[in-house]
Amino acid sequence: MRLDWHEDFIVHLAGVIRPKVYVELGLFKCALFNRMIPYAEQLIGVDLNPEAGSYMQTSGNTRFFKGTTQEFAKELKVNPLPINMLFIDADHSKEAVLKDFRDYFPYVAPHGLILFHDTHPGEEYLIQPEWCGTAYQAIEELLNENGPYELMTIPVSPGLTICRKRHNQLSWHEEQ
Repeated sequence: MRLDWHEDFIVHLAGVIRPKVYVELGLFKCALFNRMIPYAEQLIGVDLNPEAGSYMQTSGNTRFFKGTTQEFAKELKVNPLPINMLFIDADHSKEAVLKDFRDYFPYVAPHGLILFHDTHPGEEYLIQPEWCGTAYQAIEELLNENGPYELMTIPVSPGLTICRKRHNQLSWHEEQ
């Protein structure tokens, strides 16, 4: 079983959607981030580890933010940016995933996508902090909140949950 199948899926999704702004929380070695460059107008990668930025392909439309996801959320508060596609894959604990979702949700554009990684661990050993952690529990909590979004988890380990921010089914029915 390939544990990185989600990268191909997300790249394909970006090729269809063509997000203006793509933000990735948790870069590791930028494997996914670098593949997203042809499909987004502006890409921002956030990681606490300064080494992660050294893997990023630099171009006029990429930016590395060295710091925590909370620090970048504070920057967004000062300089808001409408995010069309957000990938949450930094800290895999339930609490951190929920915090990232709540911190970034106000900046996600209507009908923008939020992608959560590690939300369907296929075996118990994957529920370790260095693998999927308790990220899947955050999805359970969000499902129970009934907020202005919809969620769907692809049940293939390690799991990918797609969230669409919306009030109305059709994007052209949303208030601008």
